[in-house]
Amino acid sequence: MTDIQNLLKEFKNIADNQRGQIDKYLAEGKKLAGVYPYYAPQEIIHAAGMIPIEIWGGQGPIDKAKEYFPTFYYSLALRCLEMGLDGSLDGLSACMLTTLDDTLRPLSQNYKVSVGREIPMVFLNHAQHRKEDFGKTYNAKIFKQAAERLEEVCDVKITDEALKEAIEVYNENRALKREFIKMVGDYSKTIKASDRSNVLKASWNMPKDEHSKMLKELIEALKAMPKEECDGPRVVTSGVITDNPALLEVLDNFNICVVADDVAAESRGLKVDVDTSIEDPYLALADQFARMDEDPLLYDPEIWKRPQYVVDLAVDNDADGCLLFMMTFNDTEEMEYPSLKQAYEKAGIPLIKMGYDQQMTDFGQAKTQLETFAEMVQLNRM
Repeated sequence: MTDIQNLLKEFKNIADNQRGQIDKYLAEGKKLAGVYPYYAPQEIIHAAGMIPIEIWGGQGPIDKAKEYFPTFYYSLALRCLEMGLDGSLDGLSACMLTTLDDTLRPLSQNYKVSVGREIPMVFLNHAQHRKEDFGKTYNAKIFKQAAERLEEVCDVKITDEALKEAIEVYNENRALKREFIKMVGDYSKTIKASDRSNVLKASWNMPKDEHSKMLKELIEALKAMPKEECDGPRVVTSGVITDNPALLEVLDNFNICVVADDVAAESRGLKVDVDTSIEDPYLALADQFARMDEDPLLYDPEIWKRPQYVVDLAVDNDADGCLLFMMTFNDTEEMEYPSLKQAYEKAGIPLIKMGYDQQMTDFGQAKTQLETFAEMVQLNRM
């Protein structure tokens, strides 16, 4: 019988130790490539026989990156560049960077002239007009060029068959993550907010087929348990990233159960699988990107859909409210806040906005907000 707590510890060890995972795979003779936010087709890296390592900044100082960015800049971009400059990514054979966000666009160019000398850049310039046939054709071409660049700088070979196999691996992993995310609300005593984060985050630092194997074991073990009643508030989380250990500790202390999320580093990239019936695997990847919606980063002529989508996450998952983590100096997220606020007010569901920065260690304000929120939820349940 699976020991769930030991399995959760294993997920945590992998999630917390990206450098150790990199060193482990390098010692095994594997080649690795970094993947910067957002929405780079990691399947291409997997098809090359390499291991993708997802880079989302994380906690740590910002020193060398200040030579390339203003001090008051989007902390995710600062930390992502800092990791390339401070040795955190040493040993990677390449890094894949995109330009989907205005605040991240300068990151690719700053990376090119700094880190790019040691760890070559594989550049992806997605077409935002992605739904039309010409947009799909363009993105398929861009993805193919990225594969050719990876072959060139890493001395690897990527075949269509290998890419199709990689797509199958990633489709399975996305499906398992969606299943796990849906289950968490029924096992909130066993799977705390920090555990949920660690399970998903571990996939950044390991091959997706290995992560799927562990995740299947966890899901089956949970299914064998009786369902658990949630003691604290049931919430939807929204934002770019919510993996800060100090923040997760606060959520755990208030018995916060994350029943769904609209987080870029978690569920936003998991909603849509690749259509394996499309013969050209690069066109299949472009088609998947065309079907990704309800994201502030992606152009959508029906922009009104997104606020209702985030509200529906709360309604459909019987959430008591939404915790919106607004990362400092992220213009994209800040501009959409009024529409989310209005939508939640109309639905009569609490929306709690919290300032968030990857360098934060003190979440005193969040504690106060969550304490008030938890008390309100308890009163409503009485």
